Amino acid sequence: MPDESRKIRGIADLQAIKAKTQLQNALREDGYHVLATVHMGTCGIASGSRPVLAAMIEELTNSNKLDVRVTTSGCIGDCEHEPMMTVEVLDQPKVTYGDLTPEKAREIFREHVIGGKLVPQYVIGYGGES
Repeated sequence: MPDESRKIRGIADLQAIKAKTQLQNALREDGYHVLATVHMGTCGIASGSRPVLAAMIEELTNSNKLDVRVTTSGCIGDCEHEPMMTVEVLDQPKVTYGDLTPEKAREIFREHVIGGKLVPQYVIGYGGES
């Protein structure tokens, strides 16, 4: 019996498969296995995303990890949870963390980015949801 959850039901399913495949290929092709994106829309900046980004960059520098990339993006629409960060690990669902401080970002870097364990108390979205 075919797995009903894997059926493509429309263009949105195809677009989701394409986006996931492009991300996985991009992570593999450029040598990175973890992508941490600090969201830096106006709402994020006003809420303190710059110090969160600085903490992530400092942690990355101190870790000497060569397969982790820290980057930025604009607003993702959950302004009430800013500052936010999304962590994408190769072959795993993306995780969005919210209501961050530099200290929380450091904890997420150490536990999730380096250690591979979610930090559930800061999770606001898992997989395709946020």
